[in-house]
Amino acid sequence: MIALHWFRRDLRLADNPALLAAVAAARQFIPLFVLDDALLGAAGRAPARIAFLLDALVALDRELAARGSRLLVLRGDPRRVLPEVCRRHGVALASWNRDVSPYAHRRDAAVAAQLRDAGIATHTGHEVTIVPPEALRTASGGPYTVFTPYLRAWQAWLVHHATAAMPAPAIPPLPPGMTADGPPRLADLGIPAAAAPIPPGGAAAALQRLAAFVAPGGALERYHERRDIPAESATSQLSPYLRFGCLAPAAAWRAAQAVGGAGAARWIAELAWRDFYAQILFCFPHVLRGAFRPIYDHIRWDDDDARFAAWCDGRTGFPIVDAAMRQLRAEAWMHNRCRMIVASFLTKDLLIDWRRGERWFMQHLLDGDPASNNGGWQWAAGTGTDAQPYFRIFNPTSQGQKFDPDGTYVRRYVPELRRVPARVIHEPWRLSPAEQQVVGCVIGRDYPAPVVDHARQRLVALERYRAVRGSALDASPDA
Repeated sequence: MIALHWFRRDLRLADNPALLAAVAAARQFIPLFVLDDALLGAAGRAPARIAFLLDALVALDRELAARGSRLLVLRGDPRRVLPEVCRRHGVALASWNRDVSPYAHRRDAAVAAQLRDAGIATHTGHEVTIVPPEALRTASGGPYTVFTPYLRAWQAWLVHHATAAMPAPAIPPLPPGMTADGPPRLADLGIPAAAAPIPPGGAAAALQRLAAFVAPGGALERYHERRDIPAESATSQLSPYLRFGCLAPAAAWRAAQAVGGAGAARWIAELAWRDFYAQILFCFPHVLRGAFRPIYDHIRWDDDDARFAAWCDGRTGFPIVDAAMRQLRAEAWMHNRCRMIVASFLTKDLLIDWRRGERWFMQHLLDGDPASNNGGWQWAAGTGTDAQPYFRIFNPTSQGQKFDPDGTYVRRYVPELRRVPARVIHEPWRLSPAEQQVVGCVIGRDYPAPVVDHARQRLVALERYRAVRGSALDASPDA
């Protein structure tokens, strides 16, 4: 029998049950990846993310070559490419892992229908998340929309369904006469080279990074204490590997479980957040177009283009915001605490529609994932799930003072402020004109003055939310 596995967001051989199902009884085997034109040309395309994907494909091809096979990489519409490959080579079984996006649902349904009509069997798994998005239901039978009860159900499910690690299977040879040249380069796709340095892709690099994170003395031990400090390497930075499935999410969970402790518990909760947002997108696909709670689609946004450009470029005059936005441009990545700060600033200080920020992130993030990115932005904007208060507004100055007290992170990405004393690093406008001259940072010349008054904008934001809710909001203090 000739079998085929369609790789998508599972770019690994180990811990891949759907792949195992395809090769278990196969006499010959086709490993396939389709560069989907609909995704390559999408507005949210990030050159850095595609560069990472291509590197991960090279690593996967290398793994397959070591087992006497090669990865077949084709470009086009999978709804045409996959059935065509199956018919041409006499494939009897095709497998793949399901994804959670509305586009993936439509694409996969169309492919499955064509294969079924051609008499080709299919096998699907779900290894994009740890817990399948349809697995957990509330007492009323609906999906969870609040994280804390979801987390309890998620943890209980894993007690009964946790599986051991699965080694990479033996890979049967390609069908006779079939050749595969491996993945293309960015230039071959007509995509400009990524400006940001790209970490190595692939399963080996992912496992190496995971091992360093969970090792004795590694960042996992103090994750619960240091994860919010952007100047430190206190997070796993595994998100790109999870995004493309170079690392099985269940493998990350198993590794943290084996270590235990407060740091591991906190990090495991972050893995649960990832599953939670995937479940939200799977069950409520409208979130890609608008607010999870549609009432918030009626918020009046200012959408000032000049202010949006200042936010994108990291020249808002608020140091922690500017450092984070410049980190995004320089590294195609941003610390999670900073993602929350800049998202709150865009929506609650600049009063700009969260969807513009969501798109900007997807155009730049190495780990840009539609479910997690959308969930994070709606959380910050107060339009999404859970009990995140819509009236909680991050104060960019106090956030900087709390999480970057010495200004180490700010100085790393905003060199204009490198000589500003720590006591005012997050409020450089407080320096007198003479002090500004001494430190070489004149506000309005070397570094911009704040584009808005935070206190005033906070009140305007509360009023805008009050207008759509039709009731008074709790005027809680700045976060």
